[in-house]
Amino acid sequence: MSLAPRLDLRQSQSLVMTPQLQQAIKLLALSNLEVEGFIAEELEKNPLLDTGREEGEAPEGPMVEANVAEAGEAATADQLIAGGDAAADQPLDVDYDAETFIHDGPTDGGRGMDGGLGLDGAAAGGGVPEDGQGFEATLAEDLSLQDHLLAQAGQVLAGVDLLIAGHLIDLIDEAGYLTGEIADVAARLGVAVAQVERVLTVVQGLEPTGVAARGLAECLALQAREADRYDPCMAALIANLDLVARGALGQLRKICGVDDEDLADMIRELRGYDPKPGLRFGGGRIEAVSPDIFVARRGGGWAIELNSATLPRVLINRSYYVELSGGAQDKASKAWLAECMTSANWLVKALDQRARTIVKVATELVKQQEAFFRHGVTQLRPLTLKTVADAIGMHESTVSRVTSNKYLSCERGLFELKYFFTSGIQSADGGEAASAEAVKDAIAKLIAAEGRAVLSDDALVDHLKRQGFDIARRTVAKYREAIGLGSSVQRRRQKALAG
Repeated sequence: MSLAPRLDLRQSQSLVMTPQLQQAIKLLALSNLEVEGFIAEELEKNPLLDTGREEGEAPEGPMVEANVAEAGEAATADQLIAGGDAAADQPLDVDYDAETFIHDGPTDGGRGMDGGLGLDGAAAGGGVPEDGQGFEATLAEDLSLQDHLLAQAGQVLAGVDLLIAGHLIDLIDEAGYLTGEIADVAARLGVAVAQVERVLTVVQGLEPTGVAARGLAECLALQAREADRYDPCMAALIANLDLVARGALGQLRKICGVDDEDLADMIRELRGYDPKPGLRFGGGRIEAVSPDIFVARRGGGWAIELNSATLPRVLINRSYYVELSGGAQDKASKAWLAECMTSANWLVKALDQRARTIVKVATELVKQQEAFFRHGVTQLRPLTLKTVADAIGMHESTVSRVTSNKYLSCERGLFELKYFFTSGIQSADGGEAASAEAVKDAIAKLIAAEGRAVLSDDALVDHLKRQGFDIARRTVAKYREAIGLGSSVQRRRQKALAG
């Protein structure tokens, strides 16, 4: 065996994750609004990109609207990623405002789709009113709880007391409770504990009532005092909230020294108080969810369309490219201009392929879950990412990216695409399996209609089997807790307290 050095020539294939390929993969997982922000950054970096169509320029690219019965056989995102060569890609300008694109969809001229799929019921597709401002522009910035309390404290306190009040207000959490210790505040500010207690009493008298409490009992007591209902009986009731939670009405009657009618009245009063008064205030902006895809009935089938109101248009400014390339340039400038053109071509093509891929996945989703769109959640079928990926010839990870952070609007409401992928529950009669969401809906309906005869989990199992769901008791308990419903014991106590 020779140990001398030698040269060998070997041929192999490998996928190189170029920046362009990483960009194409990243775009798939972004929602339309996130893509809009991404494109805004690209517009700042690349002078050849533009958001408007020049006069006389013919629109190019595929249709974004698709019909379930006649879905186009466009190239998949996997093929784009596998064969993407940014240097060899031909320019592709996509104009989402052209007539060949929209075909009277929900965002064409502000007219709604069949069934009124618009968010505001008048102009579908997330369109904006005539004044140019959307719904988000009408949402005012909420005043924070701390600012609200500081404004009130400044009117009733001054000097050192106002400084102490500011420190106490900073220790109040979003629910309105004081999170720090009085002794720590006194030591930090170098004042007496009695002075901090006195200032705390003033802060607890501010609006909203119950704020700056050190626990639930104190919060409810402050509200009872404000309502002039804090008598010895109510004080005893608030001091035994654990018994209220357990529904121990007999013990509460003895402790409070009242009869059934008075106890019921006190509990009714207690239930009217706010256990988290600070949540009335917020410090963040309310954001509305905009759909990325619209689905509507069209004849005997379904029409799927991207929301072009939130889908930005990106074109290549060729006249500017010709102007720049015709001027005197050195080698570095020519290389920079060529790189800008290559990047612009790839971005436009990646956005076009993203639109095709989303429509293709949404089309298959509607095919698989057509019974849901026609009849509701009870007809939702079990579905996995692999099933959709195999049906449309894509990789499972591609489908996962496409369905992330995207919402679908139909006549039944607004749903995240991930909502349509659910696990299956075996049918009791050996028929087709049912989705977990359909079982949750059945459990919720059974509990809502139970009346005073509270159903145990075993009773729910029997009812579900009669409806065709073969499900174990532990699964019923898991689904019941997932939809926020208590056990039979908890529901019985709640009905007793409400009675």
